[in-house]
Amino acid sequence: MLNLIYLIVGEEKRIYIKEYNYGSGLLVAICDTELVGLRFEEGGLSLTISEVFYKGEVATESEVVQSLKHATIANLVGKRTIQCALDNHFIEEVNILFVDGVPHAQMVKI
Repeated sequence: MLNLIYLIVGEEKRIYIKEYNYGSGLLVAICDTELVGLRFEEGGLSLTISEVFYKGEVATESEVVQSLKHATIANLVGKRTIQCALDNHFIEEVNILFVDGVPHAQMVKI
């Protein structure tokens, strides 16, 4: 079982959401706020949480859920972000990749 522990006090906003419209689709980039601007490496993998790509609106968990409901593609990074996506059945645990301990997943609706 995935061991992701986090604390959300009420509807505290600690996750960034940035939305990109493309054609008839919606790509969302979602990450824990403290990860923006950082780079993680492990083995041959590299994960860069670019401010340009990820830093959008600061959001609550319920806002993340609403954004994911409309997304056709999502890039997800961080413990709170991943746990929210798992709890709401947008991703499965087997599809989470860890880079230097930081969870990352992608979601695609077909």
